[in-house]
Amino acid sequence: MPHRALTAAASRRLIGIAAITFLAGATLMAHPTASAQAYPSRPIKLIVPFPAGGGTDLIAREVANKVAVANGWSIIIDNKPGSGGNLGVDAAAKAPADGYTLVLGQTSNLAINPTLYAKLPYNPEKDLTPIVEVASAPLVLVVAADSPYKTLADVVAAAKAKPESLNYASSGSGTVAHLATEMFQKTAAVKFTHVPYKGAAQGSTDLIGGQIQMYMSSVPTLIGYVKNGKMRALAVTSPKRTADLPSVPTVAESGFKGFEAVTWFGVAGPAGLPKDVVAKLNGAFNKALQDPEVRKKLASQGADALGGTPEQFAKLIHDDIGRWGKIVKESGAKVD
Repeated sequence: MPHRALTAAASRRLIGIAAITFLAGATLMAHPTASAQAYPSRPIKLIVPFPAGGGTDLIAREVANKVAVANGWSIIIDNKPGSGGNLGVDAAAKAPADGYTLVLGQTSNLAINPTLYAKLPYNPEKDLTPIVEVASAPLVLVVAADSPYKTLADVVAAAKAKPESLNYASSGSGTVAHLATEMFQKTAAVKFTHVPYKGAAQGSTDLIGGQIQMYMSSVPTLIGYVKNGKMRALAVTSPKRTADLPSVPTVAESGFKGFEAVTWFGVAGPAGLPKDVVAKLNGAFNKALQDPEVRKKLASQGADALGGTPEQFAKLIHDDIGRWGKIVKESGAKVD
């Protein structure tokens, strides 16, 4: 009898264990994405497809730091410059679709390069998952602080007097800065000589050193040099003046009505990211972009903090591929 009772008790325990096991399995089947609730369980790599110190890098570090601190995550910035931002974006597109490799893309490498490059290694609309638009910013045309050119009109006059005698820098062929300057040349009926760099830092150094006569790039990239007196800002490309450079006129105000060019920045990951991971990332970045301190710091760099849904960012990429593609074709710009 004692032996039989022990066996019955053991049987009841076994039945209980089996029931628990069955219920656990049923719960996992009912919630196939339950494992994603632990995301992220290791550091997230955010690729910046330009060198450290440029406008894209500054925005990435400011926003990523807020996201990391607010959520207790670890986000590592990985600068991968080259080929107009294509190398970094391509690395993200080819990474595993697990949410641990992201990229801060921008207008140039997500909207311009599909038309500019005959053989782009990735398709922004097929090979990436849009997560959130982060910010936008106008461009600013600058010269060195000791330049003889005091206004945009001075630059135009010099270029008309000696076509192609003025060199201008960009952070790479086919970037927004490059095409915006090409647009301006067409608008002003002048011709400059383009000197592309792999990023903002060397172009800025050469401008200050006198090897380059002018530079058009995003306000976040160049505003620090303007504020410390190493560069003189002649015009911004937005429809209205930017709050952090209130004394700098727009290109339109400088006599070229209708001229406008801005650049945007956004986070994306490889195609096929799980929807719940996208939602978690989107929520975290949107919350960071609403933080007053983040908005203030981005504004001090000449950028407007944005945010929004993945669908809105996807539409922006789609629409701008068409808009900038037309400008690429009209300018005749090509990169093999």
